[in-house]
Amino acid sequence: MATVEINRDEVATLDQLFRLRCQRSPDAPAYRGFEAAAKTWRDWSWRETAREVGRWQAALSAEGLNPGDRIALSLRNCPQWVHFEQAALGLGLVVVPLYADDRADNIAYILEETAARLLLVQDEGRLRRMRAELEALPHLRRVVVLEDELDGGDWLPAGEAFALNVREEVDPDALATIVFTSGTVGRPKGVMLSHRNLISQVFATRERAGLHSADRLLSFLPLAHMYERSGGYYLPMLVGAEICYARSIALLSNDLQEQRPTAFFTVPRIFERIQAKLDEQLEKAGALRRGLFRLAVNAGWRRFRYRKGLAGWHPLILLAPLTQRLVGDKVLAKLGGRLRFVGTGGAPLSATIARTFIGLGVPLFQGYGMTEASPVICGNVPGANDPETIGPALDGFEIKLGENDELLARG
Repeated sequence: MATVEINRDEVATLDQLFRLRCQRSPDAPAYRGFEAAAKTWRDWSWRETAREVGRWQAALSAEGLNPGDRIALSLRNCPQWVHFEQAALGLGLVVVPLYADDRADNIAYILEETAARLLLVQDEGRLRRMRAELEALPHLRRVVVLEDELDGGDWLPAGEAFALNVREEVDPDALATIVFTSGTVGRPKGVMLSHRNLISQVFATRERAGLHSADRLLSFLPLAHMYERSGGYYLPMLVGAEICYARSIALLSNDLQEQRPTAFFTVPRIFERIQAKLDEQLEKAGALRRGLFRLAVNAGWRRFRYRKGLAGWHPLILLAPLTQRLVGDKVLAKLGGRLRFVGTGGAPLSATIARTFIGLGVPLFQGYGMTEASPVICGNVPGANDPETIGPALDGFEIKLGENDELLARG
């Protein structure tokens, strides 16, 4: 199914981006989430997602909120995360994301700092743990429990005829979100990001990652963090790709094999866990299997570096096609068998992890960023990937070394 591209001059805000995507590819797959009650996966097209966002907007509109008011959500990754945020952004509200399993006192601190008027929380159990702290917040007018609404609650209106709100006044420099990030000392600090910050980021990462409408991403890093929110949510929306929300980190291996993503964003820790499992299995295997594994990694790594112009030719490269079939393809199958892009950030990618998994054919691309930059600053590209670096700056960014080799960036 062809998906019409969205150009930079067509979009000023995130809600405009969402509305355009729904108009350009209404019947294409947009989101997939697991419904625990029914024990099955559910799919949403862009048309169905637009209708759901309109329903959430109808509920928010009844709250007497004004553009610029802050509203918060504390949810696991799921399609309703998108429904709620896009509904809020389309009304000019400012979204404050919270980690679903954060401490109650930390959540209360952020809600107080932002004067949040409304909170969407995952379930009654989480609400129970934070109820005492929430009752002390003077600005908080409403707490909505997602679990109740999915089971037929009365805050979300029933029915299907809900149209998206179209804002008359659009200001790309208006505040879109406040994201709290831990500093070196003291309480977390709120980073204020505008629609322009986030829109410029998502167009720059489109050029860098090379994703397109045929891709399916698996989302498992918390959407409360800008890394996943930008790469695993806004970027797929721009290109019209499908997002599948993993059930949990514990079930990540199952979801990778069942959902067969072509791309995802991750942190090195995930591959460190996979490496540990591989090492455990190899320890129990015979010397021949261990030797074959090491040979596959070595041959694949040498082939990768030769192809990227990072090293000269070596005779082991001749064995790479064979060892890839015998070893590498089996590892790729455990990751779904269709991967063509894996972005990694949040921490340095160790040389051992890079060598092992790139040598086995995993398309790992390291980048670097920070929340204040919304968030990616640098990233490797499929055509020129050097895993020992964080890659060149994104288009629109300027970087240089300052005093004491401090990295300075602006965009």
